[in-house]
Amino acid sequence: MKKIPIKQWSEDDRPREKMQKKGVSALSDSELIAILIGSGTKNKSAVEVSREILEACNNDLNVLAKKTIKELQNFNGIGEAKAISIVAALELGKRRKAEEVMKRKKITSSQDAFEYFHSLLCDLHHEEFHVLYLNRANNIISSEKISSGGTTGTVADIKTIFRMAIENRAQAIIVAHNHPSGNIQPSEADNQLTRKIKEAAKIFDISFLDHIIIGDNNYYSYLDNGNL
Repeated sequence: MKKIPIKQWSEDDRPREKMQKKGVSALSDSELIAILIGSGTKNKSAVEVSREILEACNNDLNVLAKKTIKELQNFNGIGEAKAISIVAALELGKRRKAEEVMKRKKITSSQDAFEYFHSLLCDLHHEEFHVLYLNRANNIISSEKISSGGTTGTVADIKTIFRMAIENRAQAIIVAHNHPSGNIQPSEADNQLTRKIKEAAKIFDISFLDHIIIGDNNYYSYLDNGNL
């Protein structure tokens, strides 16, 4: 089948023109990606290439966000520059989400904590361990990455967690790490670490509010599950 260039499409079907005429919300995910990559191949339009990419990701932007630059380059019509554009756009979305939580500055529930940590941890192929340091009113003082590990685990140093708590004059902490597999159920190692943090928090008179495990688009809260 002969490819019809986007320029010959109806104005309503051309992503850029459609955005200008109807607004960005009128565009599908594939049309937005098509704007990012700019052009397709000899036989496929940018929209068609974008649809192929999304179909390979089960039409899930969370799956797409985990793709590396090299993985995106495996798609026909996606070179390094286009792959970089897609990765950069998805990263901006993540940072915007994190900033929205930071602007609120206050953590009042496990959902608030999840929304903050999710943007940092959801797309990683390895485990990381982060800590939110809070004041007495549960306002965020700072957020710190404590450790980074492999695909099956990372080691969090208790001394580092509480040294930084003291340096930040924190009254409370919330810790979080991700499971790259997407399985949010805690392992025995997770349970042991949680118990150690809880014991150390008592010694330093710092409130240990929660331990959040981040999956693809969900989470496990030790507090919500009565395990803290």
